[in-house]
Amino acid sequence: MTKRRIFSAIAVLVLFLGLTLTIGQRWIGDRLFNRAVERNAGVDVTAQLPDGLHAYVCGSGSPMPDADRAGPCIAVLAGKQGFIFDAGSGSIRKLGRMGFPMNRLQGAFLTHLHSDHLDGLGELMLQAWMAGGRSTPLPIYGPPGTNRVVAGFIEAYDIDRGYRIAHHGPEVARPGGFGGEAMIINTTGPEVVYQSGGVTIRAIPVDHFPVDHAFAYRVEYSGRSLVISGDTKYSQDLSKFANGADVLFHEALNSSMVGKIGESLEKRGIKDGAKIMADIPDYHTSPEDAARVAQSSGVKTLVLYHLVPAPPLRVVERAFIGDASDLFDGQLKVAEDGMFVSLPAKSQTVEIDQLL
Repeated sequence: MTKRRIFSAIAVLVLFLGLTLTIGQRWIGDRLFNRAVERNAGVDVTAQLPDGLHAYVCGSGSPMPDADRAGPCIAVLAGKQGFIFDAGSGSIRKLGRMGFPMNRLQGAFLTHLHSDHLDGLGELMLQAWMAGGRSTPLPIYGPPGTNRVVAGFIEAYDIDRGYRIAHHGPEVARPGGFGGEAMIINTTGPEVVYQSGGVTIRAIPVDHFPVDHAFAYRVEYSGRSLVISGDTKYSQDLSKFANGADVLFHEALNSSMVGKIGESLEKRGIKDGAKIMADIPDYHTSPEDAARVAQSSGVKTLVLYHLVPAPPLRVVERAFIGDASDLFDGQLKVAEDGMFVSLPAKSQTVEIDQLL
């Protein structure tokens, strides 16, 4: 056989193998996709959960750019009732991937009206309507001004509302279920703001000055309880509010790390950014002070979330928390998006898993 024929045969063989590999990859891809759809689409992954309180960390980040962390968001499943606390950017899509049952959503709660805690609210209202099959607007609890925020998102999404009703029909895109209904909280002390079906949610003002109204929330169900701090300075009132809770989700800012960012920005002539870095520590809580709150309140587990700046690697977490682990006797965790905290009824356990 001549060299030319050998080379031609090799070329034909390579072409044949390439076509076979391409077709095989497509076949394998189709099989894998179809299997995933059969296994997951429409399946209620919460059906096997024990009765109790279950918390989904749908956003553990801050306004700082982070590809791995959405803006602040904690969702809670209390028995069969669902609630969402804050809706930072990207958090609602994370929540969907975690398998949160949007059709059980009873209401959303805003800790305060800083944009990074509510810039996903439009998507939340949309998903509550379409994925949740709502026929009435979603109750949205929050401080004075929540009505303006909700009205703004309704206006922004109104054109989209019309398109979806026209496309899917009113039987699916129920016109009455679009949007939200503001439920104003204006309390000066611990107060019950929701109570139904064995679930009690309380609110307490926290200090996030110059924000006029900021709240922490406590959720109680079937003997289990959790507290969500929202944004706040170190607060003994919050410690009393969290007394005896199973889990405290507390925001955390490392002022030394934020200061280093500010110094770098200052050196590069980015004075506005440096000023912001200098301003923000005075209305947030350090990891050590969050640990002090947790210790004095006697909670079992402290989960630091809304992290500023969020540790990019696990090896950086130890530097971020500083001395916090020495100040708290219980279990201390640094939240990641996808963290799932389970508090089964008639139990004292705190179970933590990762869903993403």
